[in-house]
Amino acid sequence: MLRPEILTAEAFAPFGDVIEARPDSAVEINAGYTTRFHALAQVQTDDAAIISIFRGRPRALEAAMLECHPLGSQAFVPLGGQAWLAVVAETPDASALRAFYCRGDQGVNYRAGVWHHPLLVLGAAQDFLIVDRAGRGPNLQEVFFDPVAIAAAP
Repeated sequence: MLRPEILTAEAFAPFGDVIEARPDSAVEINAGYTTRFHALAQVQTDDAAIISIFRGRPRALEAAMLECHPLGSQAFVPLGGQAWLAVVAETPDASALRAFYCRGDQGVNYRAGVWHHPLLVLGAAQDFLIVDRAGRGPNLQEVFFDPVAIAAAP
């Protein structure tokens, strides 16, 4: 069984960025009425960047496939405040899987070409703000393998 790791910027660095309100990125703006957590991730695309909302629904906690988007990064930011799982791999096979337990106030930005599993929500359905690429050309690769069970928590 694949056991999730706690999501930290250091542990997730090979795959992309952790998106969270970090004190070291805080800048006061709007006469002190707003705190901007600046430059938490960099959008990578060879075309237009778009913003969407994905609604993730509960499913079996297992990985039987991975996907990647070679032409652009893809950011996932939870809007419902619930914990969720990010499953990634450096190579597209089950033996390379890593799972990260993400708090409800943490998102991730998968770099272009990073292998990852589709959304795995914990509990009820949850909406995610997504920033990714729109454009021509094939930007989705998928691989399938025997299911690997994933624990819900570290």
